[in-house]
Amino acid sequence: MGRVPGKVAIVTGAASGLGREISCLLAKEGAKVIATDINEDDGLACVEKIIANGGEAVFAQQDVALEGDWQKLMTFTMERYGRLDIHVNCAGVFLTGSIEELTLEQWRRVMSINLDGVFLGIKYAAKVMKKNNGGSIINISSVGGMVGTIDSSPYNTSKGGVRILSKAAAMEFSKAGYDYNIRVNSVHPGIIETPMTAPMIDDPKGGAEMLSWTPIGHFGEPLDVAYGVLFLASEESKFITGSELVIDGGWSAH
Repeated sequence: MGRVPGKVAIVTGAASGLGREISCLLAKEGAKVIATDINEDDGLACVEKIIANGGEAVFAQQDVALEGDWQKLMTFTMERYGRLDIHVNCAGVFLTGSIEELTLEQWRRVMSINLDGVFLGIKYAAKVMKKNNGGSIINISSVGGMVGTIDSSPYNTSKGGVRILSKAAAMEFSKAGYDYNIRVNSVHPGIIETPMTAPMIDDPKGGAEMLSWTPIGHFGEPLDVAYGVLFLASEESKFITGSELVIDGGWSAH
């Protein structure tokens, strides 16, 4: 039957990396997945893979920084399935540069995707979920949202914002808040082998340094994070909200 049978799930950033793996695993475990991304070709490829493996999925093109795209997505979701049970805010970007060198435009672009996009995702997912008496919202933050790193201040700040935004939303949407029965949690991956991290991992000096941050001795795989998301999406985690699931190979244990 799977661990999330019959549940309807939205996953943003589904064209590659973590979002793709999360979409595939949720579908494998019984969810009907709406995979979204700004990248249409790779997003459709993700959906085709899910269908080829016997799952159910559909693609919706979306820019998470645009409020209008969120409104269209939720209308589409309700027209197609009439409910939303799982929402995963996974879309994100990474930018390097010192605080002195970064422009305000660069800073705001990272915030618009990594933080504003999560705010909009929470806002519109909650509007739909409260109609079917609950759900699970899972926000992909980072270990970089818990500790500082050199030359990545926009990313650190945006992911730190996702961390505390998740806690605030968990309070609002709880029984004690607005009585919505919606759980909200954040996931904090360490260095995971994805297209986004590939340039850093493949750099001989940078890759070795990042590996030294990871006591377990190797980088993570997207499936490591996907299983964490699956747990938070399922009823196995029904008593967990406002929490942080750290999947970092021990980085934050330093």
